[in-house]
Amino acid sequence: MKKIVRLILGDQLNSNHSWYETVDDSVTYVMMEIRTETDYVAHHVQKVLGYFSAMHAFAIDLKAKKHNVIYIQLNDENNLQSFDKNIDFLIAEHNFSHFEYQFPDEYRVDEHLKNFCKTLSISNSVVDSEHFFTTREELGIFFEGKKTFLLESFYRSMRKKHNVLMEGGKPINGQWNFDSENRKKLPKNHKPTPAFVFNNDVSGVLNEVKKANIKTIGSVDAENFVWPINREQSLVLLDFFVAQCLHLFGSYQDAMTPNEWSLYHSRISFSMNIKMISPQEVIDKAVKEWQKRPDEIQFNQLEGFVRQIIGWREYMRGIYWLKMPEYASLNYFNNQEKLPEWFWTGETKMNCVKDAINQSLDYGYAHHIQRLMITGNFALLAGVNPDEIDAWYLGIYIDAIEWVQITNTRGMSQFADGGVVGTKPYVSSASYIDKMSHYCGSCFYKKAIKTGEKACPFNSLYWNFYDKNEDKLGKNPRIGMMYNVWRKMQPEAKVAMLEQADYYLKNINKL
Repeated sequence: MKKIVRLILGDQLNSNHSWYETVDDSVTYVMMEIRTETDYVAHHVQKVLGYFSAMHAFAIDLKAKKHNVIYIQLNDENNLQSFDKNIDFLIAEHNFSHFEYQFPDEYRVDEHLKNFCKTLSISNSVVDSEHFFTTREELGIFFEGKKTFLLESFYRSMRKKHNVLMEGGKPINGQWNFDSENRKKLPKNHKPTPAFVFNNDVSGVLNEVKKANIKTIGSVDAENFVWPINREQSLVLLDFFVAQCLHLFGSYQDAMTPNEWSLYHSRISFSMNIKMISPQEVIDKAVKEWQKRPDEIQFNQLEGFVRQIIGWREYMRGIYWLKMPEYASLNYFNNQEKLPEWFWTGETKMNCVKDAINQSLDYGYAHHIQRLMITGNFALLAGVNPDEIDAWYLGIYIDAIEWVQITNTRGMSQFADGGVVGTKPYVSSASYIDKMSHYCGSCFYKKAIKTGEKACPFNSLYWNFYDKNEDKLGKNPRIGMMYNVWRKMQPEAKVAMLEQADYYLKNINKL
């Protein structure tokens, strides 16, 4: 009888995968907690606990459904701490005659398993993870022969192909994109819906992580772990979002305010990225809620959410598989600076940065504008090496897996790809931050001041960035207006601005 061993990766917890439709005694599933996955960057402790807890729950569920499961825990005596060594050991131990796995989402793991399969003396095969709307190659095929990869055209094609928010071959309400309606600041006295959290006890998993002496960042209340750790909890969080948050998601998706870490965001990216829930069921649930409450949920709220999933998420994955492995080393501006020390502590006088970093350390989470226009914006203005900021984002966020992290960070946030993902660098002075947040009013630094002791660092660093990179950006039509402003500035004002920026850059760890 053919004996099959199937590897399940920690981000492949898809209980609806066709693998599990039948129970077969000839098939054994293997899951493993290994150091190669915990140690390639310093991960947030909540990320490690979230993965291991979800993997535990998934293995228990498979066993309850009568599947054969081997679960290798972090500190097991026979754990050889890598996929290939553990699989080799199991093949010899159990006389398996065939090895199977699902396509990994990370290039690193994909290469590792492809190379491992070349060494095997038994047959092997790979199957799709059955999660995404697209194949790895689909975006590359869609843009074949094109110089630019315009998200909007890809998004529209996805809507058509999968018949999402379409009516008679045309977009519902006659418009594809309602992003212009989704850039509102939170009203001053507005109290957002309190974040829905879980109280999972993961202290046993934390003890194992500590025993293994794994280096982590951030903090955790292990007896009240706030993130979903199984499919049922993931669906509860999705239900909460569509019932309590979707009606204002679009309007305030870019808004920021102190001491509010969730606002109207869904926080289901962790569940989706490890496949406890699928993008199809997420979109279906949101569309059904809108159909049920069209007077309460305006269409722009729904479209903005759907675009994030069927557009942006699939687009980023497509860019990743089209451009890797070269993408991971792109550094368009040749930035070489170290990440400021306070990125690891949150100890800075800049309110917006302090809030975004402390929230990230507390929860392993920050929403997309906090990542793009606060921490990412500052890192780019400060000339931080993309390798440094990549490792920080990949480690600190519970939902960060390289396929989605690196394209957002190195591409969208740092413009290190020179314009593959974004048509311009996403940088700003204090004015944008003040426009979208409530940080500036109580900050040590003053938003309107450009030079001097309490000048907001974003202001001088912003103009310094444009001055320093004029050879690369001067002809970019999307930012021509900024260069016109800079060129018309009085010479003494420009000198003062650049001197201020230079002072801040030389004293960056004291900001």
